[in-house]
Amino acid sequence: MTILRMESISIEFPGVKALDHATFQIETGEVHALLGANGAGKSTLMKVLSGAYSHYTGSISFDGVGVEIRSPKDAQSAGVQIVYQEVDTALISYLSVAENIMLNETVNELGKKQLVSWSSIHEKAKAILDKMNIRISSKTLVNELTLAEKQMVLIARAVRSNCQFLILDEPTAPLSQTETNELFRIVAELKASGVGIIFISHRLPEIFQICDGITVMRNGQFVQRLRTSDVTQNEVIEKMLGKKLEDQYPGRFEVSGERILEVRGLSDKQKVHDVHFHVHAGEILGIAGLVGAGKTELCKALFGNSTNLSGDVLLKGKKLKLKAPHQAVQKGLALVPEERRKEGVLVTESVTTNLTAASLSSFTRLFGFLNVRAERKKSVEMIRSLGIKTPSELALVEHLSGGNQQKIAIGKWLIADADVYMFDEPTKGVDVGAKKDIFLLIQELAKRGKAIIYASSELAELVGVTNRVYVMYDGKMVKEVQTAETNEEELLYFSTGGN
Repeated sequence: MTILRMESISIEFPGVKALDHATFQIETGEVHALLGANGAGKSTLMKVLSGAYSHYTGSISFDGVGVEIRSPKDAQSAGVQIVYQEVDTALISYLSVAENIMLNETVNELGKKQLVSWSSIHEKAKAILDKMNIRISSKTLVNELTLAEKQMVLIARAVRSNCQFLILDEPTAPLSQTETNELFRIVAELKASGVGIIFISHRLPEIFQICDGITVMRNGQFVQRLRTSDVTQNEVIEKMLGKKLEDQYPGRFEVSGERILEVRGLSDKQKVHDVHFHVHAGEILGIAGLVGAGKTELCKALFGNSTNLSGDVLLKGKKLKLKAPHQAVQKGLALVPEERRKEGVLVTESVTTNLTAASLSSFTRLFGFLNVRAERKKSVEMIRSLGIKTPSELALVEHLSGGNQQKIAIGKWLIADADVYMFDEPTKGVDVGAKKDIFLLIQELAKRGKAIIYASSELAELVGVTNRVYVMYDGKMVKEVQTAETNEEELLYFSTGGN
């Protein structure tokens, strides 16, 4: 057994103290959860451990012996591997599964100017895939894989590289229940073989299902280390927030507005098949469905981001013919996408740039010059009203937590003032405190007479925040229910093909 310990870890970024004398401990053969609200410092602490950040203070040791980890190579040499939530950034899409799994060894061989035995590369990759019972061909190109399969490839690469401790950052966020069960099987096997697993997730039921222990962080500091069997989910949430848990969902209110959006027989010839639904002004309409049901594709189709569409989309009784997202914006449609870092925000730009990106014409002077003062003033107003935690309006979005990034993704559309707001998995990777803020934001939009489409696989959220729900299964709408007359069990039944 090996004990890994991080002590008094501190790190700062411009205007932000991300970690403040944080501590963490895990041993091999243990699955340990690292929990905290967005901005608590979880991912930052793990980036220190995996060598992504070098300018920290504090110490890291293995069985009491100090190690210097200042680069990813240092971490790998120490037996630490990480699988980030954004799996695409860690894989080379145009290479095969085998080439990605064996990437480090292949690069080392090429660096020594040796000839590479491609047959040996595939044999070794196949051996590790077979050992982990991952049913993917080593010759398949990575760009042909699902998100779940890409994640499995990254785990296989990590295990191949003398891994003592494996960090999984929000690993189940993009996965279906079947894929999640497969991931948990692999985690259990790694644990049995002596690997220590650090598990970061906002899905507490999963934490209590698979983890032996929990470390809670808040505001960049260590709060408490717990055994999962000795604590309840509500107690963990209260430790994360630093206060008593309040009711998560705002109360529902009656809807009496006109029909704003109507969809008749919409198909994209791939994932969306003959979809019919409507939504009223002031209504929060839920689209329920498991991962892969077609919710994301439906939202993108309505936002003008699909080809080969057939069927009719009517906004206030008038047919829309949208061939690009900018046309959807002009007509009064807004989309907060599932993949916020890839599609929802500009991570390398400032908070101000992001908040005003969808409404630049409002800040443009004669001859096309941007009124920077007005732009910054509006962004400061929005930061205050949304409770966005940022050092300033000029801070880069990439340095903010996931919950604050999501508030920015929503905030830019509040400035643009659309008629129909579509939210695709709006609480993905968001902590319980920020979730409530988002629910209140969405309800406030509905009170202002906006039509809301809330697409989610989180059935408890749909029951908690919507007025009416359509259930989507295999690209089709299979059931319509009034939220007050349904429950999670019924929604799950229809989401899995029940009729």
